[in-house]
Amino acid sequence: MSKTQTVDVQDKVQKVIDQMVESGSERGLQVAVYHRGVQVVDAVAGAADPTTGRLIASDTPFYCYSVCKAAASTLVHMLVERGHFGYDTPVAELWPEFGANGKQAVTVRHVLNHTAGVPGIPLTTTIEDLCDWDKMCSAIAASELWWEPGTKIGYHAYTFGYIAGEIIRRATGKPISAVLREEISGPLGIEKELYFGMPLSDQRRLAVLEDAPLPANFQMPEMPPDLPMFRAAPMSLMPNAAFGNRPDTLAADIPAGGKTSARAIARMYAAMLGDVGGVRLLSPARLREATREPVSGVDEVFGMPTTWALGYAVGVPGQEPKEPPTAFGVGGVGGSFAFFDTASGIAFALTKNRLTQDFNAATEVARLVMDTLTA
Repeated sequence: MSKTQTVDVQDKVQKVIDQMVESGSERGLQVAVYHRGVQVVDAVAGAADPTTGRLIASDTPFYCYSVCKAAASTLVHMLVERGHFGYDTPVAELWPEFGANGKQAVTVRHVLNHTAGVPGIPLTTTIEDLCDWDKMCSAIAASELWWEPGTKIGYHAYTFGYIAGEIIRRATGKPISAVLREEISGPLGIEKELYFGMPLSDQRRLAVLEDAPLPANFQMPEMPPDLPMFRAAPMSLMPNAAFGNRPDTLAADIPAGGKTSARAIARMYAAMLGDVGGVRLLSPARLREATREPVSGVDEVFGMPTTWALGYAVGVPGQEPKEPPTAFGVGGVGGSFAFFDTASGIAFALTKNRLTQDFNAATEVARLVMDTLTA
């Protein structure tokens, strides 16, 4: 890639996100892009906290619903590579209690590609419960299968993080937040930008979340009360700004969410693709294993087509499902999204603090980046 392309893509991204903030569609955003191990975009715009006037900086962490599931998946791959367990190891072999109620056949692979059949948490679960690791793991261990493992696919919105995290804890003897710090954020120099549980002393650096205003004529569509999504988790836990600004939520290990800057999660993805500052997280063979043979189907929880590799969804928002087939990442409620592309060597992240119902910002910027860098 030429020096002109590098300057060009930085300038283009900065202009676009400045326009998003100036138009009022966004409050604050970060975009970070690595290309073949080198950071080529580091762009920020808008306010981290409109009450105080504090601006977004490159190292400002955001509570990003689901985006950091990718960090949990990457830790699992690293432990597989070191021989702690295999993809086809039954979860109950590591976590015996999990095998209750017919779940003995659920494997690590099933967890990573969302075919485990354990997408639900008790409908009595509160936010305080979500912050209690042992309580949530006990509830999930006692749950029953929704389908035979490996036969259907459905997004494990909350349960994914606890199951992956408990696999990691049982294998290492350490909580997932400690393993993240030791294995990813510390070596990559992003320990102040990528977290599961975030110490209270660090929370003042976070971008403050806000819910995007609904259109004046918005009406909630009527939905049958027996929809699977309503059986997977109580409506009171629907992700919103208040949920993501709570000190207890932020301090807890809830790996289905996480706190990250765009720069941090993009740097992690770049270090999966190749060497970044002397650090490579996965070998080329492990990366191929993590991204080959994705599974597709109609999501049993949300009812739309979906495709997952081992821990990463396939494709970029706004494209046709699973397009491009070489892009792998995770987006979250509110519109933040990050991915890596094995064909182009691009690692991309967009984080933002206005929670919208779409990925329009990420789609626009990602398309701009890929078009510019692959021209």
